[in-house]
Amino acid sequence: MTDVDATDFAVVVYREDEAWEAEVLPVALTEDLAGLIHALRQQPSLGGTIGLVAVGDDFFVAIRLLGDEVMVFLSDVTASVDWPLATQVLEYLDIPVPDDEELDQVLPVGDMSIFADLGLDEMELGAISGDLELYPDEMLLSIAGRIGFAAAFERAADTVA
Repeated sequence: MTDVDATDFAVVVYREDEAWEAEVLPVALTEDLAGLIHALRQQPSLGGTIGLVAVGDDFFVAIRLLGDEVMVFLSDVTASVDWPLATQVLEYLDIPVPDDEELDQVLPVGDMSIFADLGLDEMELGAISGDLELYPDEMLLSIAGRIGFAAAFERAADTVA
């Protein structure tokens, strides 16, 4: 299984003229984390850039660039067993890929405070990413709604469907 075959979408979100904007990224960019980060760096934004990737029914990755700082969040560490993008996130974070015996529950990894300054604290992000009733795209929409860019996010995501 490759990420590209199952990826629902990848979206870049940024602020322009005090309004949130969102655009779909080429699906090919979701094949590797380095390519995704490079694409996000190309988006000019004074307040930083957010990248959101929903992969199938399995997990999502959130990336936030603020100047030279790169923050990365993976919704489910167990995805690293089957999905190269999730494995690359763990490698980027210098977290070992867990053994099968260690994969008894869904656990997020990475920068839990990635959106704290935008109004989504660590507890809320953990609750959203741990909600097993939601698909990754629904989790991302919930995050977008809490931060304030749900309308822009939905417009971009709808172009993929």
